[in-house]
Amino acid sequence: MPLLTIILVLVMVGVLMWLVNAYIPMAANIKTLLNVVVVIVLVLWLVSLFLPIGLLNNVRVGPAR
Repeated sequence: MPLLTIILVLVMVGVLMWLVNAYIPMAANIKTLLNVVVVIVLVLWLVSLFLPIGLLNNVRVGPAR
């Protein structure tokens, strides 16, 4: 995926989130949750672009066995 496309997607998501936060009335904790979810999804999307998912198969979370 070209770098310009990645930058455009990040800018569009940023503008969309700014519009949602500025013009849609909702409780502060819901806005915070929405922002956190969007950031996590974007980070996972970026990681999947730059890091082959096959490399993540060996990553273990939790106690060693």
